[in-house]
Amino acid sequence: MITIGIKALNEGAKIARAIRSAQAAVAPFGGTVVLADSGSRDATVEIGRRAGITVVQLADTSERCCGAGAQLAFQYADADFFCLIDGDMELAPGFLDAAMAVLRDHPHVAGVGGQVTERNLSSQEFQIKAAAMANEEHRRAGLVDRLDGGGVYRIAAIRETGYFGDRNLHSFEEFDLAARLSAAGWQLMRVDAPSVFHDGHSGGHALIARRLRSGYLDGAGEVLRAALGREQLGYVLRHLGHLRWAAAIGAWWAALLAASLMEPATAPILLALPVLLLAWRRGGLALGVYSFLMWNATALGILRGIVRRRVDPRRPLAAVSYSPLD
Repeated sequence: MITIGIKALNEGAKIARAIRSAQAAVAPFGGTVVLADSGSRDATVEIGRRAGITVVQLADTSERCCGAGAQLAFQYADADFFCLIDGDMELAPGFLDAAMAVLRDHPHVAGVGGQVTERNLSSQEFQIKAAAMANEEHRRAGLVDRLDGGGVYRIAAIRETGYFGDRNLHSFEEFDLAARLSAAGWQLMRVDAPSVFHDGHSGGHALIARRLRSGYLDGAGEVLRAALGREQLGYVLRHLGHLRWAAAIGAWWAALLAASLMEPATAPILLALPVLLLAWRRGGLALGVYSFLMWNATALGILRGIVRRRVDPRRPLAAVSYSPLD
C-alpha cells in the first residue's frame, strides 16, 4: 500500500488538481492521500476536506518550512511506500506503476523518481531552471544522487534514517534525505517517464527577495550544518554544488574588494565580468543579471543557514487534524 503526501501553503488555486491526480494514482493500490498544510490563509484546507482526504495542519506556523511540510505529511503515512508532491504539482498518470515496478525488482533502491515537467516558464527563475534541468546528471534515468521533484520511497528505508524531512530545512530537504539514505547504504533511481507536472510561482526579481526573507535560500547551508559530525558529511560536500558556488562568490567579492583598494580601475571590470559570463551562459542579459543576483542572495543565505540554530529533527511536529466536509 502507498500514501501520497501533498505539502502545501496557500495553494487554493492549484490544490484541487494535485489532490485529484493523487487520488487517481493511489486508487489501483488501495492507497491514501494526506494533505499537509503549513498554515494556509486561503481555501487550501477546505478544498482538501471536501475532497475527503486526510488533512493536517501545522499547529505552530512559526515552524513552517519545506522540511517541516514534508515531515508532517510523512508522519501520517500508513503504508509501505510514500510519495511526496507539492501542492502546485500534478502526478503524471502511470508514474506510480513504473516506480513500484522498480522498487519491487531492486530491493537495494530506497526511492524512485521520474521526469519533472515545468509548465510555468513565464518567470526568469523557471526559464533558467528548465534549461538547467536538461543538463543535470540527477535528472537523467538511472542511479542518481537525489530525487528533486519528488519520488516514491520505501518507508522501511526512511525509518532507518530516523525521519523523512528535516524540520529545520527551508529547502534542499530532498537532497538531505538522499545524503542520509546513501550513508545508510541505499540507492536512488530515476526512470525515463513523466512523474509530475509543476506549475511554479512567478515573481521575477521579487521572488529573490521573497526567498531571502522566507529563509528558502538558506537551505544549502542548513544541510551542511545538519551534516557536520555525521556520516553524510562527505556526501554533502561532494554533491551539493551550491556550496562550491557560494565559495566562488565569496572569493569574487574578496577579489573585488582587494581590487577596489589596490587597483580601482580594475574594479568595474571585475564587477561586470560575472554578469557578462552569466548572460552568455543563460542566453540573454536579463537572465544573466537575474542569475547573478540570485547566486549572490544564495551565498548570503548559505552563510545564514550554516549558523542557524537547530532543533531535534526526530521530534514529532504538532498538528491539527481536520475531518472531511460533506
